Amino acid sequence: MSRTRPVESPIAADALRAALDSIGDQHGPASTAARKAVMDLLKATFLEGRQAVRRELEATNRGLHCAERLSALTDTVVERLFAFASERVFPVSNPSSAERLSLVAVGGYGRATLAPFSDIDLLFLFPYKQTAWSESVTEYILYMLWDVGLKVGHATRTVAETLKAAREDMTIRTAVLEARHVCGDTDVFADLMTRFDAELVAGTAPEFISAKLAERDQRHSRVGASRYLVEPNVKEGKGGLRDLQTLFWIARYTYRVSSEQALVDAGLLSRAELRLFRKCNDFLWAVRCHLHFVANRAEERLSFDIQAELARRLGYQRHPGLHAVERFMKHYFLVAKDVGGLTRIVCAALEARQEKPAPRLNRFLRGLTGRRRALPTIPDFVVDNERINVADPNVFERDPVNMIRIFSLAGTHDIALHPEATRLITLSLRRIDRALQQDPEANRLFLDILRNPERSELVLRQMNEAGVLGRFIPDFGRIVAMMQFNMYHHYTVDEHLIRAVGALADLQLGRIANDHPLSAELLPKLKDPTLLYVTLLLHDIAKGRPEDHSVAGARVARRLCPRFGMSQGQTELVAWLIEQHLTMSRFAQSRDLADRRTIRDFAHIVQSMERLNLLLILTVCDIRAVGPGVWNGWKGQLLRTLYYETEAVLTGGLGRETRSAKVAEAQRQLEARLSDWTPAERERLLALHYPAYWMRVDEEHQVRQAELIRSAEAADRPFAADIRPMAFEGATEITILTPDHPRILSLMAGACAAADANIVYAQIYTTMDGRALDTIVVSRAFEQDADEERRGERIVAMMEQALEGRVRIPDTLARKRRKSRRGDAFTIEPQVRLTNNLSDRFTVIEVECLDRTGLLFELTHAIAELSLDIASAHIATFGERVVDTFYVTDLVGHQVTAKARQTRIRRRLLDAIGTAETQAAESKVS
Repeated sequence: MSRTRPVESPIAADALRAALDSIGDQHGPASTAARKAVMDLLKATFLEGRQAVRRELEATNRGLHCAERLSALTDTVVERLFAFASERVFPVSNPSSAERLSLVAVGGYGRATLAPFSDIDLLFLFPYKQTAWSESVTEYILYMLWDVGLKVGHATRTVAETLKAAREDMTIRTAVLEARHVCGDTDVFADLMTRFDAELVAGTAPEFISAKLAERDQRHSRVGASRYLVEPNVKEGKGGLRDLQTLFWIARYTYRVSSEQALVDAGLLSRAELRLFRKCNDFLWAVRCHLHFVANRAEERLSFDIQAELARRLGYQRHPGLHAVERFMKHYFLVAKDVGGLTRIVCAALEARQEKPAPRLNRFLRGLTGRRRALPTIPDFVVDNERINVADPNVFERDPVNMIRIFSLAGTHDIALHPEATRLITLSLRRIDRALQQDPEANRLFLDILRNPERSELVLRQMNEAGVLGRFIPDFGRIVAMMQFNMYHHYTVDEHLIRAVGALADLQLGRIANDHPLSAELLPKLKDPTLLYVTLLLHDIAKGRPEDHSVAGARVARRLCPRFGMSQGQTELVAWLIEQHLTMSRFAQSRDLADRRTIRDFAHIVQSMERLNLLLILTVCDIRAVGPGVWNGWKGQLLRTLYYETEAVLTGGLGRETRSAKVAEAQRQLEARLSDWTPAERERLLALHYPAYWMRVDEEHQVRQAELIRSAEAADRPFAADIRPMAFEGATEITILTPDHPRILSLMAGACAAADANIVYAQIYTTMDGRALDTIVVSRAFEQDADEERRGERIVAMMEQALEGRVRIPDTLARKRRKSRRGDAFTIEPQVRLTNNLSDRFTVIEVECLDRTGLLFELTHAIAELSLDIASAHIATFGERVVDTFYVTDLVGHQVTAKARQTRIRRRLLDAIGTAETQAAESKVS
């Protein structure tokens, strides 16, 4: 924003002028030697000035002051450079009326605020034409600034050309709106601004406002529509600096205000709101300036690798349950939320003055005309300019339940809230006290909002933005704007919960039924989806506490659900769902679903079909709400498999047949499918596999693998592969047939990593004649099957080269690791757990650590060196954290039971991870 008082430059203008004059006297102003000396002087001046400003910022964290000081530094350099160029290098003894030049700051520089590495936007303004003199001065200044290393955005125009460009381009018009004279001819600049006001600004405020708000919406869509993205853009993101600047542009254009104080004078903000405006502005500038200095470039995205350092510089400390970086980011998101509130306030004021048109919104209002009409049977509220508003300022004082009722009406009738009503709500938050929290009518209305699939997500977000949701449910207030410092969760906790509710609403309305056919089939059969809506709103409500958030969240639910009018049975079911809301995902992604012990263990936890149905839908909605790209079809396939296998146990359909009977039945069914094979071929194939193969591989895969074996033998190929893109699952399955090798899975994993293929599952079998029949599933990279098949062929070729020793996987992965640095911001204490309690036949090794390129290759290589056979591998990645699970036996097919050997396995795997904390991690035995 424009500064109201001069800010002192960190360098002395007189000293710089004297140094420039000395260079001119010593070398001759226009000489090559003088040019180099000037460039060296300006480089040193900028370095000295920036270092002084940086030290001041680190000492005080005054962000706006830092930006103003950097602008003042630039002013001093530009002023002195202009004087040197116009008076010493290109002096004119008798200038004509055309030989006048005004240097004008525009953009951020025009607002007299600059981030450390911002572009410097300059307008070289001439009265009516450019002369040889003004061209020479302009080129000298520009090339000198570029040689110094500054990024200078510039335009060279006459007054008339500037007005014409501003008339045609709203971005240029905005730049002129913020124009500030730096040096040179003042009359030329004054002429521009006088004509700009008279010819462009007068009478065009609605046009400008609409354009700026549309531009804001497009910007938000481009950088992220939510202000709660965990790696926000400080400058362009929703709730960032550009939103505050947009408000000031609108106010300045409409009312010709020149400072933030004038926002109050124009009646757009109250004095308290102005203080909030300034507080938000200063904080965001502090973050942005620190961000530039730390990154040493014009970086606007607050990425994970820089958040912790900024938290340290800004003085945040760790708190029980929250890291310092999480406390910093919570403050950031609360500021972004306040910026959103200020936006609504200014828009309300503009709309009331008819400077900003109100959109037509919904079917409920199509028959209504006029700006203000009463709502039938609801005297406390009116329809004002096609939005719901309060009938008078005492509505919430007269009946505090109206604080909830207004949102219920908005959801029921699909009416948007009037910004004035939102402003009054914010000012009346103290009305939400314990009495209102316990009020039966208020809680009934809240449940109506929550279980309205058409509008629940939108209304809940409005309640959260207004501060109502956190006051009405104080436990929810604790997680408002709370971020989790990891790469898995894309949103703050409160935004994740609201999006989870929205995912359930989308499922109920059939919008995502094709993505989740089983959940869509089960949802209408539930007795009451209210249970799920409540569960989804509360399932992460205890995040940020120094205890398991699932257990603590269940405790919160037992306190809240009776308040919502739910019975004891409903309350206990919601509490159980919250306590177990991660269980189904964990079993599906990290356990072997072909192992009968897995299914029995999960069925023992679930115990009933009602719980199973609820838990499946809860898990789907939870994963979908984590962020874009987190849900994929492969996870859906795993969840469906776990569901169907558990359903068989709960309904008594699993475990009745003996192992030998199941093997015999599987062989009989495959024989029937291979009717075109000769009896000898079928007999030989059936004798090729061990019993485990028949127990774990489904019939369709048996058929495909039988054809793979047959074709490989007919062509006498020792190495053969089958590639199957799976569009719905979002994955591609690759099956390899090759002579067995103790490190075959390791080489396959390395080949996939070298080919940038992410493995999510691996199944390993050995045939009776000593061949490996291994299947891996990799995440899909291309939309079209043909493209995915070609990618699969490249992966297979890499595997074959690795198996034949024609490519060195460790060298390839080392090069890739040097290029991949995003996870460096995180530290995770590695853990290796061994247990024989999760399977009757296998030892289960679970490795949890920081993900990196080639990790699976190194782990599987270590397991092979330990003389262990891997039956299956399950790869689950949660942002920067990976949980890899291996079902293994020793070389004779037994579980690993000896404690000494288990210790050796842990030590070797920790070495493979690359940790110095081996001894500490070895003591953690599951």
